[in-house]
Amino acid sequence: MYPPLPMPARLPLSAVLITFNCVGPLRATLESLRFCDEIVAVDSGSTDGTVALLEEFGARVISEPWRGFGPQKQFAVDAARHDWVLCIDSDEIVSPELRESIEQALTQPTDPAYEFPRRNRFLGRYLRHGEGYPDYSLRLYDRRHSRWTDDVVHEKVITLGRVSRLTGDLLHHSEDSIESYLTKQNRYTTLAAQALAAEGAQISASKLLLSPIFRFIKFYLLRGGILDGVPGLIHILIGCFNSFSKYAKTIELGRKQP
Repeated sequence: MYPPLPMPARLPLSAVLITFNCVGPLRATLESLRFCDEIVAVDSGSTDGTVALLEEFGARVISEPWRGFGPQKQFAVDAARHDWVLCIDSDEIVSPELRESIEQALTQPTDPAYEFPRRNRFLGRYLRHGEGYPDYSLRLYDRRHSRWTDDVVHEKVITLGRVSRLTGDLLHHSEDSIESYLTKQNRYTTLAAQALAAEGAQISASKLLLSPIFRFIKFYLLRGGILDGVPGLIHILIGCFNSFSKYAKTIELGRKQP
């Protein structure tokens, strides 16, 4: 009987993330990245022990002033040693199933980019419906064919080739408390409103009113957010308020401009 053939070696992989005062959730993130060949972190001035924790895990830390989400992530990708990159946020964890899918895909990639489901944890519960899941995210790609957009918020990866899907979840621990979650959402809606105002967007009263309503119908009713119980209800109501807040801030900024 012949011995089994050895598994082909996978392509080298760089884990890439941006950080700022995120020491709380970061340890679990770094633990899940031990399978990567390097960890590159671009830090924008942390003062809470984030840098020390990154160095404890052998990450290569680069200090860089804040550029906005898209430009900062692209800067981190450009600093990686390997062409295949896995872009991770500091509050996300690669599940064992996703790690296995990533390693299998990189033994013989069929496409230049891969996306996978992201499972959001909210109020102590992983959301399985609505806006919370599957929330497909393109995070694994060959940087020679893809790049982050320049958006300062709601940034995304654009790619020249086909995107395939992997199995296994990226686990997203998005909040420590409702208070911190609302603080983060307030920041995001301000950035989004600034971008809309810079484009000269004109927000009508109907858009201000109907956008939250349509969001509720789409994600809570049609996509089953109602099945996630009270956490799902709170999550979508905050999301609906985010829609209202973003457009209200855009109107405010438009009226301040000469």
